[in-house]
Amino acid sequence: MEVSWMIKYLAEGLGTMFLVLLGNGAIAAVTLKGSKNNGMGGLAIAWGYGIGILMPVLVFANISGAHINPAITLGFAAAGYFPWAHVAQYILAQLIGAIVGQLLVVAIYNQYYIKTNDAAITFGTFATTNALEDMGRGKAMINGFVNELIGTFVFVFGILGFTTNFFGAESVKWFTDYAQKQGASITSNDTISQIWVSVSGASASKMIGALAIGLLFVGLVITFGGATGAALNPARDLGPRLVHMFLPTSILGDEKADSKWWYAWVPVVAPIIGAVLAATIFKLMFK
Repeated sequence: MEVSWMIKYLAEGLGTMFLVLLGNGAIAAVTLKGSKNNGMGGLAIAWGYGIGILMPVLVFANISGAHINPAITLGFAAAGYFPWAHVAQYILAQLIGAIVGQLLVVAIYNQYYIKTNDAAITFGTFATTNALEDMGRGKAMINGFVNELIGTFVFVFGILGFTTNFFGAESVKWFTDYAQKQGASITSNDTISQIWVSVSGASASKMIGALAIGLLFVGLVITFGGATGAALNPARDLGPRLVHMFLPTSILGDEKADSKWWYAWVPVVAPIIGAVLAATIFKLMFK
């Protein structure tokens, strides 16, 4: 299925929007005062993010590849899996999607932010920082960098391992072309039936791959979330951090603090390095 690049950019934006809405929305639901889900804990947040990954992968993988993460886009490009000519557009779409997703979270939980009126809790529903912050910024940045790099490495390596070659409608074209090369009539009922049986198998593989990616991210949030909140995605952190910076106290409460820009480079740079390393090593091992 031929898809224009503009549609692919739109898919990346929407996919990242869904990720932030479901992921940061879960944080807001669990931590903000007055929420009926308050106190459900980190496992609920991990599942929110896991489903926030699973949905866009199932919906958009056959359109844009469902990167929904600048680190993945850059990692794939560095390893030769994605054209550099479209990297900037993908990243811009992902960043805009993350901003829109966070604005939707704020729209849903606006009154709960005011009711909570706690700077740390409020900030945690937007972006990440390190749990060692009270021991000094240096230790916080070093620990956060290691955490984000390793976590993203595992995530991207897992994605490449789980992902099959064909997704959705692309399977139809591949199997149809293959049938034609074998001399089969693509208008016969028998050939059409065989194509759709094959496509069903490919679609099942897609669903299993997407489920594996979603479950992996649940595990990553549980494992790496204790130290940093586990961004593992520059857009997921930078976009909401920008929203936090610009929103007034009338929306976030009188106790709104700074947006911790001293730490902002960590969840941007570390995931990119982790993704590039993972994609490069995977290619050397398996391609």
